This record gives sequence, structure tokens and C-alpha cells, in this order.
Amino acid sequence: MDRQVFIFRSPDRFLAGTVGQPGDREFYLQAVDGSRVVSVSCEKQQVAVLADKLGSLIGEVVRRFGEKLPAIDTTEPALETPVDPEFRVGTMGLAWDGEGSRIVVELLAITEADVTEESVLDDSADGPDALRVFLSLNEAQSFAAQAERIISAGRPPCPLCSNPLNPDGHICPRLNGYHRGDRG
Repeated sequence: MDRQVFIFRSPDRFLAGTVGQPGDREFYLQAVDGSRVVSVSCEKQQVAVLADKLGSLIGEVVRRFGEKLPAIDTTEPALETPVDPEFRVGTMGLAWDGEGSRIVVELLAITEADVTEESVLDDSADGPDALRVFLSLNEAQSFAAQAERIISAGRPPCPLCSNPLNPDGHICPRLNGYHRGDRG
């Protein structure tokens, strides 16, 4: 089967979203342009890393090229449903397109083959499926802020070990398996 590369040069929306309840959420990244919708599934940590690295890239672009940042869009977009992922994200890449003043986000499917730096932003017929999205600085900054809100909307962290707390608590490694009320 031939490789699929989904390209969104000027999407209406690019967002992170979840399906399910905290502690049992599935994470997705979704690009929307009119009636065209492409969703990919990913891990929570991938969303967090993407938001963080976008923030770093935006800061570097502003510092090096003097680009101006408009106000962040704080709307909370929802995933288009039904969410039917095209693939599960394995490798992520970011680039700055100086000619178009756009950030390029590329998400590659998990693959058995080694993915090299040259594989990212490559349009050859072989290689993993990919979602490539071009974002303005404002769109990238809004995505990063929205993704951080999605990440923080999960389970609260344990004050001792920082692992996520379930509604019924958890066995904290810092307490060596004992609960605070246990005496013994």
C-alpha cells in the first residue's frame, strides 16, 4: 500500500483533544479544513512534548527573526466526531518555513523501519504515513496553549510523588506502600 501524506497548508483548526474520562483518556491530534478532517492518535506525553517544543520554536523565531506574536486564541475547540484516527503517531518533527513565515508540524506513523531526520518532511513514496500541518505563529501558539490545558485537565498529581492520583487514591512509592493513616 502506498504511503499517505495528509497536507494542510492553511487549516481552519489544528488541535489536541481527548476522548474518555481522566485516567482513561485517549489523546488525538486533529487537523480540520472545511469538511476535510484528519485525526491521529498519540500519547499524552507526545502532546506535552509537542506543546513544549512549539513554545521553544516560537520563542526562537521571535528572537532570531523579530516576528511579532498576536494575542493567543483562548477558545476551546472540540474534536470533530466521530474521531477515526488515520494512524498512531510515532515520530514528530518541527520546522520553520521562513519563506511562508509558517511553522511546519509533521507527525509520522509508528513504523518498524528506522526514521531518520531525512524522513521528516520527505515526500517519497516509501516511508510512514504522515500528517503535515503549516501553522502561523499565532496558530502554533494557540495550539500549544490549548494542548497544555488539555494535559493539565487530567488527574491531579500526588503531592508526594507527582504520579497521577486516581479518584480512590493510589499506592504512593514515597510511602513505601503504606497509607498515611496506617500505624503498624
